[in-house]
Amino acid sequence: MDLVRSLILFVVAAFAEIGGAWLVWQGVREHRGWVWVGAGVLVLGVYGLVATLQPDANFGRILAAYGGVFVVGSLTWGMVVDGFRPDRYDIAGALVCLAGMVIIMYAPRAG
Repeated sequence: MDLVRSLILFVVAAFAEIGGAWLVWQGVREHRGWVWVGAGVLVLGVYGLVATLQPDANFGRILAAYGGVFVVGSLTWGMVVDGFRPDRYDIAGALVCLAGMVIIMYAPRAG
């Protein structure tokens, strides 16, 4: 059950961090205003909270593993929201990052 919970938390964290950063981007780069920036900052705060809910107690491990989720989530967000089309190198790099995430987070450990 911890594995399922952990994976769900990674997805929620990715949505919050990428969504929050996208809102800030829209507010600043696309000139949508400070309300968008403020909303983005609040959503980024939710990301920070969600990361603390992971079953593993090691901050460094959680954030390192989350990096792989972030890479895949960012490319997916770009495809869905902005019409970005990743090339084979984007996809290969994302798969490498995701494999690293699985090793870091879910490898069997003694103790």
